[in-house]
Amino acid sequence: MGSAIGQVLTYAVGVAVSPLPIVAVVLMLSTPRGRVNGPAFVASWAVALAVVGTIVLLISSGASASSNGQPATWLSVIKLLGGLALVVVAYRAYHRRPRGDAQPRLPSWMRTIDRFDARRSAGLAFALAVVNPKNLVLVIGAAAAIAQTGASTGAQAGALAVFVIIASLGPGIPVGIYFVMGARGKHILDGLRAWMARENAVIMAVICLLIGVKLIGDAITGFTA
Repeated sequence: MGSAIGQVLTYAVGVAVSPLPIVAVVLMLSTPRGRVNGPAFVASWAVALAVVGTIVLLISSGASASSNGQPATWLSVIKLLGGLALVVVAYRAYHRRPRGDAQPRLPSWMRTIDRFDARRSAGLAFALAVVNPKNLVLVIGAAAAIAQTGASTGAQAGALAVFVIIASLGPGIPVGIYFVMGARGKHILDGLRAWMARENAVIMAVICLLIGVKLIGDAITGFTA
C-alpha cells in the first residue's frame, strides 16, 4: 500500500491546489447560503474524484495495468499522451496570464454564485473536479499509477482514499477555516481568494508543466523497461 500511496501524492497535490475550485468555494462561503453550499461543494468534489478514480482502477485492473512488476505498454502510452496534454495546457495558461496591471478574466458563473443552492454548488464541484481536462488527466493518472503497482484490492482502495483526501484539501481547507474561525477567518479567505484569482494562470502553468513532465518521464521509463 505504501508504494501505491507514493505513486499518487504528486497527482493529489496537483488537484488540491487548483485555483478555480478554491476561489469558487471561498465565494460561496461569503454568501448567505455559504454554511450549506460550502460543505456541499467539498462533498461533491470528493465523491466525483472517488467515482472517476474507482472507474479507472477497475478498467486498469481488468486490462492488466501491471505485467511482471512493470507498467503495461498501453499504460505508458496513456501517460505519454496525458503528459503531452498537460504541457500544452501549461503553455496556453502561461501565455494567457494577465500582463502588468490587467485584471484576470474569471468565468462568468462566478458572478452568479450568490444565487447558487446546494444542488448547483454540488454540480459545479463535480464539473470542476473531473470535467475540467487538467483535473481529469490527473485523476486518471493517479488511478492508473495505483493500478500499475499490482497491489491488493484493499491496498489500491486505501491509496485511492488517500488521493481523494489530499486532493480535497484545496476546497476543504477554506471550509474548515470558515467553520472554525467564523468572522475572524474572513480576511484570510478574502486574501486567499484574491491571490488565487490573480495568479490562477501562473499556478496552472507551473502545476501542469511539472506533472506533465513527470508523466512523460514515467512513460519513457515504461517504454524502456
